[in-house]
Amino acid sequence: MELPERAGRRRGFDFLRLRGAAVPQLDLRYLGRTLLHAALVGALTGVAGTLFFLALEGMQHQLMQRLAGYVPLRAHGEPALELGTKTPFRPWLMVILPALGALAGGAVTYLAPEAKGGGGDATLHAFHQQGGVVRRRVLGVKALASIFTLGTGGSGGREGPTMQIGGAIGSLVGRYLRVSVRERRILLLAGVAGGMAAVFRTPLGAALLAVEILYRDDFESDALIPALLASVVAYSVFISLLGESTLFAHAPRYPFIPAHLPWYGLMALLIAVLASAFLSLLHAVQKASARLKIPAWVRPGVGGLLLGIVATPIITLLGNRIGQPGQGFGIFGGGYGAAQVAILGSEWLPEGWRGAELLLLAGLVKIVATSLTVGSGGSAGDFGPSLVMGGLFGGAFGRAIALLLHDPRIDPGAFALVGMGTFYGGIAHVPISSLVMVCELAGSYDLLVPLMLAEGVAFIALRRRSLYSAQVGTKRESPAHRHDLVYHALEALRAGDVAVRDRAYVAFGRATPATAVIRQIADSSWQDVFPVLGDDGKMVGVIDAALLRTFASQPDFEQVTVAADLMQPPLSVNATQDLHASIELMLRHEVRELPVVDEHGKILGFLDEADITRAYLTAITPVER
Repeated sequence: MELPERAGRRRGFDFLRLRGAAVPQLDLRYLGRTLLHAALVGALTGVAGTLFFLALEGMQHQLMQRLAGYVPLRAHGEPALELGTKTPFRPWLMVILPALGALAGGAVTYLAPEAKGGGGDATLHAFHQQGGVVRRRVLGVKALASIFTLGTGGSGGREGPTMQIGGAIGSLVGRYLRVSVRERRILLLAGVAGGMAAVFRTPLGAALLAVEILYRDDFESDALIPALLASVVAYSVFISLLGESTLFAHAPRYPFIPAHLPWYGLMALLIAVLASAFLSLLHAVQKASARLKIPAWVRPGVGGLLLGIVATPIITLLGNRIGQPGQGFGIFGGGYGAAQVAILGSEWLPEGWRGAELLLLAGLVKIVATSLTVGSGGSAGDFGPSLVMGGLFGGAFGRAIALLLHDPRIDPGAFALVGMGTFYGGIAHVPISSLVMVCELAGSYDLLVPLMLAEGVAFIALRRRSLYSAQVGTKRESPAHRHDLVYHALEALRAGDVAVRDRAYVAFGRATPATAVIRQIADSSWQDVFPVLGDDGKMVGVIDAALLRTFASQPDFEQVTVAADLMQPPLSVNATQDLHASIELMLRHEVRELPVVDEHGKILGFLDEADITRAYLTAITPVER
């Protein structure tokens, strides 16, 4: 006789019905499409980065240099517009100019509040929380607000804004091409890499940063190849228009001297302390700014005014003492020229302890200046200033060690370069990308080993501090990977490890009378699936309680005499199978539990919905750090 059709029943695991959560297969069409999209994003970000850079330089040239007579320090390979005739320095203008620019930038961000600040947190939030979606208006708002803020002296970098601008371009390309959410997130990161590579001219480091910055202890590996391609294309566009050059000049070679490694480690610890102080001041300014009883778009103007009041007297005093009136010392703007001085020195930089003190002072003032600009909501990057601070502190440390040890092999420029990567790599938790970036910026891998040591020390020392509040620990903590996490967590667990083995269960022999079967099933408090065992103890079939209830209502039920008449083919899962396979079997056969058997077919225990759910939640619960 045939058993009736299985009645449809609502089962658990709705959150585990993984559409498309199978093992990823090589899909050349998907691969080709993604790479073509990434190349398009790279080209667009290269053009956008170039236009942004030129507009920013034009604003700074007209207002700060020609109008206020400010003399910015520039790195060796930093493109710049020609100044022409020199304007006398006007300190009173530099007091109010950053306030006016930041106020204008704040007014623009009224249209898109997510464009205020450095831009890194907003980009990370878009990836983790918004499916890679960035509003269209962010592209224009971020560019204009940053040009106003940085072009008038705001202490910030241009790389942070281009990170958000590039991410916005990647997101928009994904939306217009109607790609999946996963592809849109990848294109967002490709845009981040392209934007960074274009204006910073570090194609490999920018691509690594895009996939490393999302997490404290993880990488977005799926986006690496698209990020590399977008980075290469954007970099190629930028240097084709503005020329190729490493950002910093440096000594011809930095020989590796093992005896100096302890000093690099000590420097990394000191820089970690200073980096932590920077984060504390930045957060304090952010909190104080939020408490101001004025509109949010006005707050950057207050920060800009305080910046002018603090920085202008310092550069006036120092400039007069060294015979360079209007010299900026890297306090206004990005400050890469100050880092260049820390690497190679300058004819106006004093020798001996005075030079070390001046670099240390410039670094401390840069901390205050950047905190006032970015902490008040000014649209300026925190990436560039972090490198500059690290370079200044590293250069000061290198000069101090050289004076104390009288070791002619010590090159302060080497400590400055290592300090650059250490400062940002520590507070952003990006040790690999910041290491590579410094090597690309200098066009040399001579300092690879000291960088590895210093980055590792700072990474550990700054484990509990982060520049980006939107950064999460690992993929398991990111909503962007919730569905991937379900599959991978279940795939890693074995049915035999989760099954309950000591629970008493009901089983029948082939010849067990049907009346006994019905009675024992009715008395069972938890079982839905009842094994039928052969003489050798192996399972030969199962009886489903729900089917039995359906079958009992049939006219020919009286013909049933023993368990063998009620059983279906054996339904079980091997102890070595993963939980994902177990769930698929449960869903396919509409059962709530499965017997778990060994390689000989003997029952080891039972696996039910509650056991699987408990194991899954345990597997994905973040470990306390």
